[in-house]
Parts: sequence; C-alpha cells; structure tokens
Amino acid sequence: MSDAITNWVERIRSGEVRALARAITMIEDSRPESLLLLKALFPITGRARVIGLTGSPGAGKSTLVDQLAREYRKQEKTVGVICVDPTSPYTGGAILGDRIRMQSHHADPGIYIRSMATRGFLGGLARATTDVATALDASGKDLIMIETVGVGQDEVDIVRLADVTIVILVPGMGDDIQTIKAGIMEIADIFVINKSDRDGAERVEREIRAMQSLAIRKDSWTPPVIKTVASEGKGISDLAAAIVNYEQYLREKDLLLTKKISNWRERLVEMLREALLQRVLNERLTEADLTHMAAEIAEHKRDPYTLVEEIVGGFAETSHHGDTEARRKARVAADQIP
Repeated sequence: MSDAITNWVERIRSGEVRALARAITMIEDSRPESLLLLKALFPITGRARVIGLTGSPGAGKSTLVDQLAREYRKQEKTVGVICVDPTSPYTGGAILGDRIRMQSHHADPGIYIRSMATRGFLGGLARATTDVATALDASGKDLIMIETVGVGQDEVDIVRLADVTIVILVPGMGDDIQTIKAGIMEIADIFVINKSDRDGAERVEREIRAMQSLAIRKDSWTPPVIKTVASEGKGISDLAAAIVNYEQYLREKDLLLTKKISNWRERLVEMLREALLQRVLNERLTEADLTHMAAEIAEHKRDPYTLVEEIVGGFAETSHHGDTEARRKARVAADQIP
C-alpha cells in the first residue's frame, strides 16, 4: 500500500470530512485509485449498522430520514446518510440535492449527508452505493441510512445492502394490497405508514396484516407496522425502537451472520458480473466491434446467441491461457527462492 493511500485511510478513519468527500467522489467516478482505497478501507469496516428506507414517491422518505437522523443524534450516535436520486439529464448528477432537504443538519459534525445519482442504474440504488457505504463505515459512523430513489415496486436491491429494510407507505396514494404486494412488500423488516393522520391509515394497516397472514418469512419474523407523521416528528421514537427490536431478534436467533453472508453472496455475484463484463469489453471488444455485431443482428445476418457464445468461449480460452502462464511464472519464482 502506498504512503498516499495509507495517509488517506487514516484521514478518513479519523473522520476528516474533506478526505471522506474526496473518497466518495472518486468512488462514484470509478477512478482506478478508488479500488486501492476500498481495499485498504474494508478491513476497518463492519461496525456501522446499515438501514435502508424505500417506498413510492411522495411517501415522505426524505422527511422520515431527516427525523430519524435527528433521533439518533439525540442518542449521540454518528450518522451517515446516502440519498439516491434520479439522474439529471443535463449534468448527470443528482436532481435533488442533500442540502435542500436536510439543511438543519449542515452544521452538525456528527452527521454526513451525500446525494448520489442513479446514473441509469435500476433497482432504486446507484451503482456505487455499496462502496460509498463502505467509506462511511470506515469513517466511524455508527449508523448509515440509505434512502432509495423512489421508483415503485422494483426497489428491491436495498435488501442486499441493508441490515434493516424499512418500507414506507402512505394512505391515499394507491398503496392498497393490490398495488404493493409484489417485490417491495417482500423485503420489509419494518413497515412504516407515514402521514398516518390522513384518512385510510387503518385500511393500509389492515391490508398489510392480511398480507402477512398469507406468508411466513424464513426467519419467522413478523414485520411490525409503525405509524408516523414525519413532518411533525410523531412516531419516530417508536420506529427507532422497532429497529432495535429487530436487531435483538436477529442476535437471539443467531441470524446476523446468516443475513450478512446472504447479502455478500448477492453482492459478490454482482461484482463478478461487472468485473467480467468490463474485462470482456476491454480485452475482446471495441465500440466498433459492438456496433458491427449489432448491425449484423439487426439485419438478421447473425443470431445474438451464437455471437455471445463465441465471445464468452474465446474469452474463457484466453483467460485460461493467461492463468496457466501466470501459474508457471509463479512456480519458477518459487523454485528460485533459497
């Protein structure tokens, strides 16, 4: 590890905001040095609790995150917040800014807030969200809250990152059992009915209960339903208590490690997919090749299935040869050691 990376890690570890901000920017931009930094940061992570908050647009996610962060700061816990926003078609950055919705925290050194653009990545998160959470964890944050972009029923990627997943619903916006039962409903460790002072809150709760009676989770946990009015700070302490209860349940049932293993298994598959795709594009195909192949497929001169087989097969042979050569050199070097 270079002295520059070592120094950078120590600055992040000590909680230096500028070093953390610079690291996150490099991670988002996928710069080569960011990989070296993440390798150095990972051994000092694992202490922070990651809380994911998801739900449809208009459910009040940002306000709830703001109030929950305030609750944790009262408990003298440090907080990192990642707000995943839609991508601006003009700048490529996040359309909504973190300073706009959480201005009351700007002078608090115990909280760090960062907006991230999805940059076309589906599933409610940005591509670099997990790595940014790693950087926040390494900086000593006790809790990391991740607010997804709010795109509807397909924001299920958060469950692969969060220790606790909170699904936020709101009365009067079509959040009935027919529209919320798929995908997003299955990932909730805790349900929150926000804006519960509106008519229809009781109906939403009944429908959640009815849905829960139809299926039992593998861990036998029954997600509680917490009612909040985030704009007034009502129910926030109840939500914080529900998070603690779920964590205690996981510890009692010895499920914390199991959950982390499951999450990392999914994450590893995703990382392998991205790394292998990048290698194929870098080593086997140029933009011109892709355009030529796409034209052949569009004109029905070739079929895509055979093309993919050829690309993957050729890449596997090249990789095997490279691996064999690397092993041979390693053996030669080992034989020369006195």
